[in-house]
Amino acid sequence: MAEILAYEAGVRQLALWPKAICTACLYNVRQHSEEDPMKTLRQLQLIVLQLLLVAGFAVTAFAQTPRGNDTDTIASGTPGKPVTIPLTIRVKEEMELQNIDLTISEDGKPQTIISVRGVTTSPITIALLIQEDLVPSVGNEIKALADFVRSLPRGSRVMVGYLRTGSLQVRQKFTTDLEKAAKALRPPIGFASAGPYNPYVEVIEALKKFDSQPLGRRAILLVSDGLDISRGIDSSSPTQSVDLQRAVNESQRRGVAIYGFYAPTLVAAANPSLAGNAQSSLLRLSNETGGLAFFQGTGAPVSFEPFIRELDTSLQKQAALTFLSTHLDKGFHRIEVKSSTPGVRISFPSGYVR
Repeated sequence: MAEILAYEAGVRQLALWPKAICTACLYNVRQHSEEDPMKTLRQLQLIVLQLLLVAGFAVTAFAQTPRGNDTDTIASGTPGKPVTIPLTIRVKEEMELQNIDLTISEDGKPQTIISVRGVTTSPITIALLIQEDLVPSVGNEIKALADFVRSLPRGSRVMVGYLRTGSLQVRQKFTTDLEKAAKALRPPIGFASAGPYNPYVEVIEALKKFDSQPLGRRAILLVSDGLDISRGIDSSSPTQSVDLQRAVNESQRRGVAIYGFYAPTLVAAANPSLAGNAQSSLLRLSNETGGLAFFQGTGAPVSFEPFIRELDTSLQKQAALTFLSTHLDKGFHRIEVKSSTPGVRISFPSGYVR
C-alpha cells in the first residue's frame, strides 16, 4: 500500500507524491469507475477533515497539559504535613457545621484547614478503659456503660480494656460489633493487688492500639482514680507525673480526646489530699487532649448516669479537624482554634508533639 503520511522531525505531514493517489489502495475496495469522480472527491475531503481534527485535538491536549516545573514550584512553595485533632463544638442554637467559621493557628501562625469531619451521627473510634482496683460500687455501673456502647453511631469501632498489674488486658479488640463490645464489659476486680503500676502507663499502651485504626473522631473513656504514686507521693501531682505527661503527648500525637470518669481506689479514698491530686491529674489529661473530666466530690459517684449523658452530648458535638501544618520541626507545637461565629464555644487540645 502506498503510504499517505510521511514523518519528519516527529510531525505528521502530508507527503507529496508524483503520481495520483490510488483510492482503491486507500479503501481496499474495487477500482471506482470513471463515471463517479464526485464520490472519490468526497472521500478525499473526508480524509483531509479527519487529519485536521486529529491535529486540532493534539494541539488542545498539549496546551492543557501543565508543565512539570510549574507543579514542582507550587508544591515546594507550601511544604506541610496534615495533622488531625479532635474538637468539641458547642453552639447555643442548632446550626450546620459548614456554617461555623473556624480558624486554626500553630505556634502563633495561621494554618490552612483541610477538612472538618464528624458531629452528630458519624462513627467514632473509642476505647473504654477501666481500672481493676476501683471500689466495688463501680461494678454497679457496668450496665450503664454497656448501654452507652450500644447507643454509639452505627459503624463505630470499640475496644474494651482493663488497667491491671503487669499490662493492659484487652477484653475486646476494636470491633464494629457494638453488642459484642458491650458484652465484654465486666465489673472491676476491686483488689489493690490487681491495680496497675500507674494508670497512665497502660493508657499509653492503649493509645498505641489506635495506630491501626482509621483517622477521624477518636476518644478514650477512662474510668480511673487518676492517681500516680509509682515514684512516690510527689509523682501524684499533675505537674510532676512523668507518665501523665507521656500519656498527654501520645494522645495529642494520635488525635485522641480522653474523657475521664473519676472513681476512687481504696488508697485514694483514704487520703483526701491524694484524691485531690488524682482528680487534678485526670482534669489535666482531659483538658490537654480535648476531652472532659467528670467528678462527684472526692468519693465514688452515686451513679455514672449524669456523666454518661453529658459524655454522649459532648461526643455528638465532637469533630475531627485536619489542617496543613507548616511547622515540620520535632517537638511540641501549640495550637489554638477560634470561631468568629456568635454563640460558638470550642474545646481542643493544647497542642501536639511531632
